[in-house]
Amino acid sequence: MHLFLKQITIYGTGMEAFFRTHRYLVEHVNAPVRRTLMDEIDWSDRMIGIKGTRGIGKTTFLLQYAKEQFEVGDKRCLYINMNNFYFQGRGIADFAGEFYHRGGRVLLIDQVFKQDNWSQELRKCYDLYPGLKIVFTGSSVMRLKDENPELNGIVKSYNLRGFSFREFLNLLTGNNFRPYALEEILSDHEHIIKQILPLVSPRRYFQDYIHHGFYPFFQEHRNYSENLLKTMNMMTEVDILLIKQIELKYLTKIKKLFYQLAEGGPKAPNVSKLAENIETSRATVMNYIKYLTDARLLNMIYPVGEEFPKKPSKVMLHNSNLLYAIYPIHVEKQTAMETFFVNSMWKDHKVNQMGRDPYFLVDGKLKFRICDADTHNKIRYAPDTIYARYNTEIGKDNQIPLWLLGFLY
Repeated sequence: MHLFLKQITIYGTGMEAFFRTHRYLVEHVNAPVRRTLMDEIDWSDRMIGIKGTRGIGKTTFLLQYAKEQFEVGDKRCLYINMNNFYFQGRGIADFAGEFYHRGGRVLLIDQVFKQDNWSQELRKCYDLYPGLKIVFTGSSVMRLKDENPELNGIVKSYNLRGFSFREFLNLLTGNNFRPYALEEILSDHEHIIKQILPLVSPRRYFQDYIHHGFYPFFQEHRNYSENLLKTMNMMTEVDILLIKQIELKYLTKIKKLFYQLAEGGPKAPNVSKLAENIETSRATVMNYIKYLTDARLLNMIYPVGEEFPKKPSKVMLHNSNLLYAIYPIHVEKQTAMETFFVNSMWKDHKVNQMGRDPYFLVDGKLKFRICDADTHNKIRYAPDTIYARYNTEIGKDNQIPLWLLGFLY
């Protein structure tokens, strides 16, 4: 009996420490931009998973939700991080049970994959505590439902993305521009632009976004490229290796493959040559490319009707900031702008491309070409194509400024 009471005391003390940490973090959270995902999530669900790449702002997102929905000292909501060594000796379900019986109703779990058998623990929480809502974050590499069948039917999964150009612009200028659906932009871009231009000149900020605006940590007083390189290393060393359970000895092969794909520019990968270079099989190369894509380091572009495990028609870096971190002296403007385009479309739209075809097909029907407005005399404009043009702030008819596609979310 004495041991039982001692254990309760220890656990109780631990819980109070977590409440103090929660209070401090919520009071000091810096979230100057409200992420659009906040309004896209159905918060009535009991089990919500938020995936996203490292450095994208998942922790801030959880704390922002707590700040919006609960008073700072309200103990019905609690943020915990699985990085805490405390959870090496105590399971999620056990901790959640004590929180629930103390009146807790919303448990925010950061980096859930850091605990072994986390998915079984979450299932236990769902079955044992019907009045408890759990919102957890995890790596973009996680396949929540495919690899964790116990969560099928109970978890709703969402992706938190990096800053859009719209969010970046709002943050730096103090404006509150809303997102627009692609259909709105295509049909009404001239009118939308007339509402934006009197308030700000997007062109003044666009190249900065292309260089360093995607990851929220650009606001920190540190060297952005060094920070991004560190983040990219963590994506490969922790997210891919840990979650995909790959042995450490294969890490150099994955990194070497990633660098060769990045250095080679956006094109169809020569899988045989890559396999020879990193001394592995073609199938393993394709699996590694898929892991790097899941980690949001690459994007694979396919012809219409084709998908993994077939070879893509083009492999690109996931966002333009990565270009400048990896190979800053050789970034081609056209490559950066096409990377921005694919990344902007990626959230809600499907992008396809055939081989060396300069056109992108969006949602199987919309034909896009990314082009420089300064060389418009060299382009023969076709009525069946939408021209997303950079080096301009305005558009007309089927010619739209590329920056406006940064307002899709």
